[in-house]
Amino acid sequence: MPLPSRSATNTKTSEATRVDLEKGEGSQSASPIDEKKQQAEKAAEEIDDNPETAPQECTRQEALEGSYLYPFEAVLTALETDPEAGLHSGEVKKRQTEYGTNELEGGEGVSIVQILIRQVANAMTFCLILAMAVSFGIRTWIEGGVLAAIIIMNITIGAWQEYSAEQTMDSLRNLASPTARVIRGGSSVTVSANEVTIGDLVELTTGDTVPADLRLVEAMNFEADEALLTGESLPVSKNAKQAFGKADSTEPVEVGVGDRTNMAYSSSNVTKGRAVGVVVAIGMKTEVGKVAAALRGSAKGNKIRQVKRNAHGKAGPHRYAQAGALTVYDQVRNFLGLSSGTPLQIKLSALAVLLLGLAILFTIIVFLANLNAEVNPWSSTEVAIYAVATGVSIIPASLTAVLIICLSTGSRAMVQRNVVVRKLESLEALGAITDICSDKTGTLTQGRMILRQAWVPASGTYEVEETNEAFNPTLGAVNKTQAEPAKRAADSKEEMEKVTDDSHGLSKVSDDENFMSFLRVASLCNLATVFKDKETSEWTAHGDPTECAIQTFACRFGHSRQSLTKAQNGKEPKWTQICEMPFSSDLKRMAVTYREESTGTTYGLMKGAVERILDCCTHVRTAEGVVDKSDSLVEQILANMESIASHGLRVLALASRELTKDEAAKGDEIDREDVEANMTLLGLVGLYDPPRQESAGAVKLCHEAGITVHMLTGDHLATAKAIAKQIGIVPKDEGMLSKAQSDALVMTASHFDKLSEQEIDDLAVLPAVIARCSPQTKVRMIEAIHRRGRLTAMTGDGVNDAPSLKLADIGIAMGQAGSDVAKDASDLTLSDDNFASITNAIHEGRRLADNIGAFTKHLLAQNVVQAIVLLVGLAFKDSQRLSVFPLSSIEVLFVIVVTSSLPAMALGVQGARENTMRRPPADLKRGIFTNEFLVDLFVYGIWGAVLCLATFLLSQYGFGDGSLGDNCNAAYNASCETVFRSRAATFAVLINVSLLLAWQLVDDERSFFNHADDGGPLLTRWWRGSWGRNRALFLIVVIGIALEFLVLYVPGLNTVVFLHLGLTWQWPIVIVATILFFAGAEAYKWGKRVVGRRKNDKRMKRKNTVQRALEADDQA
Repeated sequence: MPLPSRSATNTKTSEATRVDLEKGEGSQSASPIDEKKQQAEKAAEEIDDNPETAPQECTRQEALEGSYLYPFEAVLTALETDPEAGLHSGEVKKRQTEYGTNELEGGEGVSIVQILIRQVANAMTFCLILAMAVSFGIRTWIEGGVLAAIIIMNITIGAWQEYSAEQTMDSLRNLASPTARVIRGGSSVTVSANEVTIGDLVELTTGDTVPADLRLVEAMNFEADEALLTGESLPVSKNAKQAFGKADSTEPVEVGVGDRTNMAYSSSNVTKGRAVGVVVAIGMKTEVGKVAAALRGSAKGNKIRQVKRNAHGKAGPHRYAQAGALTVYDQVRNFLGLSSGTPLQIKLSALAVLLLGLAILFTIIVFLANLNAEVNPWSSTEVAIYAVATGVSIIPASLTAVLIICLSTGSRAMVQRNVVVRKLESLEALGAITDICSDKTGTLTQGRMILRQAWVPASGTYEVEETNEAFNPTLGAVNKTQAEPAKRAADSKEEMEKVTDDSHGLSKVSDDENFMSFLRVASLCNLATVFKDKETSEWTAHGDPTECAIQTFACRFGHSRQSLTKAQNGKEPKWTQICEMPFSSDLKRMAVTYREESTGTTYGLMKGAVERILDCCTHVRTAEGVVDKSDSLVEQILANMESIASHGLRVLALASRELTKDEAAKGDEIDREDVEANMTLLGLVGLYDPPRQESAGAVKLCHEAGITVHMLTGDHLATAKAIAKQIGIVPKDEGMLSKAQSDALVMTASHFDKLSEQEIDDLAVLPAVIARCSPQTKVRMIEAIHRRGRLTAMTGDGVNDAPSLKLADIGIAMGQAGSDVAKDASDLTLSDDNFASITNAIHEGRRLADNIGAFTKHLLAQNVVQAIVLLVGLAFKDSQRLSVFPLSSIEVLFVIVVTSSLPAMALGVQGARENTMRRPPADLKRGIFTNEFLVDLFVYGIWGAVLCLATFLLSQYGFGDGSLGDNCNAAYNASCETVFRSRAATFAVLINVSLLLAWQLVDDERSFFNHADDGGPLLTRWWRGSWGRNRALFLIVVIGIALEFLVLYVPGLNTVVFLHLGLTWQWPIVIVATILFFAGAEAYKWGKRVVGRRKNDKRMKRKNTVQRALEADDQA
């Protein structure tokens, strides 16, 4: 039986399709596609969406299986969900246990096989495998066995570390996954999407990703992109009032997913409007979950290069060869880690390939250096052993593993400081940030708006007394005076009249029609809800903080939106909403239309930025009545706005007008431009959003770190400037500034946007505050910063902020107030929306950069020492003219794995240095491989090598008999005693150098005895700076020294495995060499401190006047 056609709001697409079909009639026979379209349109026409003919009751199971069939009231009742308060915490936990988590199954987890492959597939491990193969090939079983054990240990430990790191990053990705705003216990809270459960009330706005399948309860101009499910390219308009069931039908009603326009489906994106919905399906029970189940196990795309073909689709043999070669090239690059990972990981992989090449080169040099030997070097076991030792000496085997540990622990530390890392490469860029562009509301300020003042030209000025409960309308009296804000003294209290009663009613203002009109706009042009929770009996609110503050003000007079728009005591609602034009960051205003049921009159109501509202107004309501807007009136309004804003209050304007009958007849089809035209200004409101307590300290920390903070806000210029002065973004005393600097420091977006790129570049300084900022202004600001060769972090929360977040070097989204679109475009997410968390992230980023530089320098410096010692050692020839190595291959491996890798791991996880936030940003282009890094690397490496070689020469020739013995590279015999002891002395010095270098690298400049900057005796400072700062490194140094004695003196282990003998008279040489290395390192760091102070003095002289003024404020 045919059913009535569906609502007009959902037939636009159908009508357009029918027109297209009609145009095609007669030209040719209908195609199968056309027939399918006609069938789909016919089915759509037969859908009945009238809620009155649908079943009015349902069970919970029926609501979960077919909620689109029933009115939303029935679904809410079945799910036992309060339409205002949502679910309470106890019920949420119960349902999460009953229904499980809101997650799709079957996603790729952490693959231990892939991790093992990655551990083998790198140049460093490949070099060790080659060395092992050579050792076994020449039947040096000990070296081969030790190399095999080291390879297995490296792979095992590395795989475990990477597996743990991958699990950590998985958990971080879950933290950064789409969130949902749910109403629980009467409060609007933001939770992870996987915590949403059946019966939750979910709020949706433009840019959100729908977290679960929802039966819509309220929808205003709401559209969602459901292409993921339906393939339909156009967004689908939704209507919460529809219900597709048929109460008098015994046959089930079939409605396709695409036609269920009273539903919002998981993973679809909100493209327009707002809505509230109740969750009816989660996880694999959602429609997208069903699709995921069907697609599980689908094949992955191949990684084979496509063959280039000509215009006729043909390709010659050379094109197939080219594609094959490029595919092999891609696979080799991927195998070596040169095509994936963060920029730093790719650089280190390239370094590993370079070191592999050097290892092969050094091996060849060893053979060439022994060409004049009495035996053939290519077949000599001794030469081969030496070649293995030299090749292995240049490989920092644990570099990749230590980097993984460092990055994963850094990511975990970020979470503890309220920063979620979405893209790992952002950790590397944090230390180089020079500018931060931040929003004001909710980031630099608390985001807890309180309406402090209202000016109604036709009525007077209203002030709200302070209260500890922001949303309680029964607390905080409202006082009125006839004086305008601009004409009142700041501390004036004369002639104030209390206009609120004790029952938050209208008894004292009901006769003032001008104020009542103002209240109606405050209440109705507002999406927030203020109410008293039934369970806790506390006043609460959910919605935008600005709207909550305005709605609370209306509630102080008993004029809440609920009381005006919902049935009360069996009576029909007084006002009915017709349409909504949501707030736009470009227009900076919102508008609604409402019909007054008692008169049938429709009104347009509007609120927003004062200048934007004035643009739409042709009249102003004053004490003399509604008068035409004039220049003098505009000046009066702007003067009062400046007066209110000068106290740090955010100022908005309210306006309204009666729509004509023709306009009212258009209903929700009326154009926004028509609604917003010819408005009448009713008054202004001033809202106070106090700065966060941490903001001033965080901004000061940025100044010390050489970072410039810019406030880009939608607020009025005077409001923004007042807050900026409070927290130190602009100087309190501008007397130190030149006129050019003062003019450029604070400006409006309209002024900034009118400037050409050249004019912006010519500014003395870039603006520290831009008011009335639009998304495009943010983009231009980032481009201006980039043209000055600086790097910026940009905060954002809205859909329109996505371009600026992507353009910024680091995009930072708000975890609580941010849209999912903004989060997807960002690199970091702040879980607390707090500016101080940005400085925490930069502090953590700089710490990570310092640690990565320290352990990389330590590992590579050891390689430099060993390579120089072994290459110079080629000159030490025995009686057969074969080179005798000063360090055996096992000694080299011991240093690489134990006394180099373990201290490097400790350096990778140590705390921040004393000067982390007291030095300028790093150079991102150079990364860790700066000139200072390279100089440090070779100074420490060459100095250590010189001392090791000096130790060998003194032990062998200075105080020894100079005999290099016979076959001393392969095994111990009586002729090898001197060389074995000289080798042991060199090995002991190398261990000491490695351990002491790690301690020296705790800080690049500060003395070993002064790592702790807290005064006291020298030894006390050393103890606090070593044990107190890095206990892991302290213990590793102690263990390393103990192991040194173990491998020197244990019989068999020393002569058979390490190819050395225990020390006797050589100890003084070892001790002196160790002291000399320590003294040389201290002298070098003293020189660095001297140069650093001179550089800092020059940097201080280069600071501009603005920076000096801000520093003066900080010191004050």
